[in-house]
Amino acid sequence: AFCTGRPRLPRKKEIRVTDPELASMEEITDGVNNMNLAGESQKKNRIQVSNTKKPLFFYVNLAKRYMQQYSDVELSALGMAIATVVTVAEILKNNGFAVEKKIMTSTVDIKDDSRGRPVQKAKIEITLVKSENFDELMAAASEEKEASEAQVQS
Repeated sequence: AFCTGRPRLPRKKEIRVTDPELASMEEITDGVNNMNLAGESQKKNRIQVSNTKKPLFFYVNLAKRYMQQYSDVELSALGMAIATVVTVAEILKNNGFAVEKKIMTSTVDIKDDSRGRPVQKAKIEITLVKSENFDELMAAASEEKEASEAQVQS
């Protein structure tokens, strides 16, 4: 590989140029950047959960923040992380923060480099919306936090 002075683009989308005179390198770069931005702007309220990277309550608290910002949140996971997503959703529901809006399950083909063939993985997407008393519960929780911090300082 030779250096062109440009940063390498992530290999998310494949672009085929049929007539090299029609597409300059800048146009291709702009096209890839626009595609990535368009995909990201569609689902700003999606949390992709992993069962290895973060502790459970990281996702619970992140989901609460997303619901404050967007009024709903989409929790999504593949394979072994599905149990984590279901647990996060149940904690939010049982504590009165959220109500289930939609649950969708599917299978997706993931390319496994070690086997050289696609592997099917289970996928779940759970959409939660703020409960009627979400704002009251969040206000009460922040008051408790402030009170406990005041005790620690005194």
